[in-house]
Amino acid sequence: MHEIRDKLRHERAHLHEKSKRGFLHFLFGRSTLILLLLAAQVFLLIGLFARWQFSAYAYGLSYALSAFMAIYLLNHPMNATSRQTWLILVLLLPVLGTLLYIYVDMDIGHRLVRGRLEQIGRETAGLLPRQERLMEAVRIAEPELHSLANYTLRVGGFPIYTDTHVDYFPQGEDKFPALLEALERAEKFIFMEYFIIDEGYMWGSVLEILARKARHGVDVRVLYDGTCAVFRLPYRYPEKLRAMGIQCKMFSPIRPLVSTHYNNRDHRKIVVVDGHTAFTGGINLADEYINRKEVYGHWKDTAIMLRGPAVRSFTLMFLQMWHVTEWKVEYAPYLSAPIPPAPPEPGFVLPYGDNPFDDERVGEAIYLDIINRAERYVHIMTPYLIIDGEMTCALTLAAKRGVDVKLILPHIPDKKSAFSLAYTHYRELLRAGVQIFEYTPGFVHAKVFVSDDEKAVVGTINLDYRSLYLHFECAAYLFQMPVIDDIERDFHNTLKRCQQVTLESMKHDRLYRKVLGPLLKLFAPLM
Repeated sequence: MHEIRDKLRHERAHLHEKSKRGFLHFLFGRSTLILLLLAAQVFLLIGLFARWQFSAYAYGLSYALSAFMAIYLLNHPMNATSRQTWLILVLLLPVLGTLLYIYVDMDIGHRLVRGRLEQIGRETAGLLPRQERLMEAVRIAEPELHSLANYTLRVGGFPIYTDTHVDYFPQGEDKFPALLEALERAEKFIFMEYFIIDEGYMWGSVLEILARKARHGVDVRVLYDGTCAVFRLPYRYPEKLRAMGIQCKMFSPIRPLVSTHYNNRDHRKIVVVDGHTAFTGGINLADEYINRKEVYGHWKDTAIMLRGPAVRSFTLMFLQMWHVTEWKVEYAPYLSAPIPPAPPEPGFVLPYGDNPFDDERVGEAIYLDIINRAERYVHIMTPYLIIDGEMTCALTLAAKRGVDVKLILPHIPDKKSAFSLAYTHYRELLRAGVQIFEYTPGFVHAKVFVSDDEKAVVGTINLDYRSLYLHFECAAYLFQMPVIDDIERDFHNTLKRCQQVTLESMKHDRLYRKVLGPLLKLFAPLM
């Protein structure tokens, strides 16, 4: 009886936590703003109808506003899918659409951040080696890799590396002990940057090591996204960590309704230890990521650990974000830290980041490069499928060329809206020959691309508008490395636990998914 009561108590607490987080997402999300503006327009129209003598003028002004905004949007540089969404909004709801567009376009709260990041980019432009000799050798031997590496070097300053060992972790439970071991070995500095940190066993185990290392003189810094202050941690949590000797910051604390901080989140997951070991991938610091707590069934996630020169790119990425709010800047001591020899390994590693303020969609560009160059297969794991016309075209064209295109997505969603939006892309992809699978044990949070046994990406970048357009992201592109075999093997192992989606099976899908998805697709770029 006690066990049953405990189980029921745990389930009630879990449901309460999910409903609380869902309410907070709604309260602080952009949906709230849209509803408030819609309500304002409704009340305005009611008032105008009540005073019938002004209704003709109101209609005239409304049509004029719609026409002006339509012409402006058609001539304004932006993604075609985003333009379509804004056009629908301003034509159907002129006042709401125009106010919302002005609100987003003004970018309240981020102009200073944008300027500071541009300055940091200029300051750090020459701190990583440009690898001229390596690039020349790659140009001759691997022109395909050279063109991509030349792109990332030009737009983001991200070079390619050799002599870097990479380990792949197919589950959070696999990464966790390796992370603790790496932290225990730290002697000089530990940098951690995460989208989510939540109190529990995982973070508690990490925090104990961080506090101990800080007491022994290790430079320990923790940077996490400001959404944690709403959903996970107390607002003054950085002060608690500083009392332990840990330097800690929140990136862009959320200010409800009056700030576009919500749009550009720090979605990256980076750990750097002493400049020679780094981690990235989808795994945050919360118990569901190691399946110690069940939230949406079994949590499938992935990560990689790098040892060698390529770690310097992750070190610089962290320092660039850390110094957004600081003017006394030090880079050299951390970028020149000695790197002990790693196990010899062939192939190339290209760590990279994506900045929403630089007008370069690096994450999407690399994904598209993999898809468009694929000859035999492209295998993808992603939690979300909210994609634009370019990505849809690339996936369908690859399948029509005869490339084996397979996608693994969740079967148990964390957000019904995202789940329903993914559904709206299924039919077009399936008809083109793309194969779609859903992970029946639970939720897939991995962000993995692997192609032709020679290319792979593991990182933080989802196939959705937020990751591809709005968030700070990071990943590592791997070329002709032995670890790619491990990634492809994990994909096939995961596939065994999936059910395939077909045009026939879609007829029996849940009604809410069939109805909600098409409605939300009108506003997908804004979600």
